[in-house]
Amino acid sequence: MSNEKKTLVIASGNQHKIQEISQIFPEYNVISQREMGFNGDVEETGATFLENAIIKAQTVCNSLNMPILADDSGLCVNALGGEPGVFSARYAGEHGNDAKNREHLLKNLQGIEDRSAYFECAMALVIPNHPPVTVSGRTYGKILEAECGAGGFGYDPIFFSDDLQKSFGEATSQEKNGVSHRFRALMQLKELLNEVL
Repeated sequence: MSNEKKTLVIASGNQHKIQEISQIFPEYNVISQREMGFNGDVEETGATFLENAIIKAQTVCNSLNMPILADDSGLCVNALGGEPGVFSARYAGEHGNDAKNREHLLKNLQGIEDRSAYFECAMALVIPNHPPVTVSGRTYGKILEAECGAGGFGYDPIFFSDDLQKSFGEATSQEKNGVSHRFRALMQLKELLNEVL
């Protein structure tokens, strides 16, 4: 039996995401699409996290002709009808400005009592000439009144985790990885990966 790690290519350039998946899947050599030579931008036109994950994985798979894993994830706030949802990364209008996105969300929740929310992660593994393998995971909590903790990224400092009883911004990466939406999706995927890769 070979001890060589199988490679898992992620349709993302987000180093936080690559690192998180690497920590959860130490048995795989997790690398980004860029390292495999895909530098294009994939337009996420889906109405759901799952549609976006499939679009990303399929596009990169078509280009590189190898198995590709993509995820799309975001924060859904119940009182705001599921916002920011698929627009989580550009909620305040500028893609990837975490501080502005958090500020915008806190402003929109001013005076609202129900602050329940969840992070959702949908994943799609696309293998050439196979239908996509899809999974999803959620982690529940609520939105704090103000930022708490300097760890994590995105909405982590304002998301109070039901599981951890603290904000993701206060949690260590190990704590967060044990309960995160991405972890829960990846755990489901783990079962399937051995069968398909």
